[in-house]
Amino acid sequence: MGVDYVLFDRLTELSTRFQPGGRTLMLGRQTFSIQSQYRQLYDQSLERCGIKASRFDFLQKDGYAETLMRKLGFGEMEVMDFSDYEGAQILHDLNIKPPKALEKQFDLIFDGGTIEHVFNTPVALEGVYRMLKPGGRFISANGLNGWYGHGMYQFNPELVWTFWKRACNCNVISCRAVPKDPLVGFDPVEFPDPAHTGVRLKLYNQIGPGRTYLYYEVEKTRQSHLPKYALQSDYETKWHGHDNAGATRFEEARS
Repeated sequence: MGVDYVLFDRLTELSTRFQPGGRTLMLGRQTFSIQSQYRQLYDQSLERCGIKASRFDFLQKDGYAETLMRKLGFGEMEVMDFSDYEGAQILHDLNIKPPKALEKQFDLIFDGGTIEHVFNTPVALEGVYRMLKPGGRFISANGLNGWYGHGMYQFNPELVWTFWKRACNCNVISCRAVPKDPLVGFDPVEFPDPAHTGVRLKLYNQIGPGRTYLYYEVEKTRQSHLPKYALQSDYETKWHGHDNAGATRFEEARS
């Protein structure tokens, strides 16, 4: 994928809240160009975030997004890819665990639509975790709905809360549905943690039928850790309730 208007808007807003101090990484070399049908919205996003610049200031002659990232304050982003066909500096297959030399190296990792093309998604997510420093953030935008045939997968907000929050003990700063077309008529939807209710997330009529991103931001902390496994929220709640009820019945029977 490339950075379209809605991801530009998200990154612009992020730049007002988070400025990494160390190495930063882009998964796949993302492109950036101005979508003519939304051209006025770019400058509106910049103005809303208090950034004194024009949309044209972020363009790069070869069409890639490093200039955009640098001028938003995200540093000189390195690029990781399976191949160097687009000029990636770090060659790595996300289907396998990253080398030790890359662990805890990055203050920011940006995935603008790469992991949905990786077959071994759990290993790819674990690899991102390993490469993040404590205090580092992972920014992801992959298909939630309407991307049939685009990649190997579309993703669910349940994955964010199950893997990153409960299994890894990371902070989930944002988890939302963002329409690729900002004029389709529904606003971005922020998804709460389903573990708070024990009820599966209901997405029907919350998002439109068109192409929609699952956009999320997570922060790794010093208390974060890799899990042995991850359990879906509603099932974990049911199993936990059942186990507690069984234990209560056992204690009552003994008394």
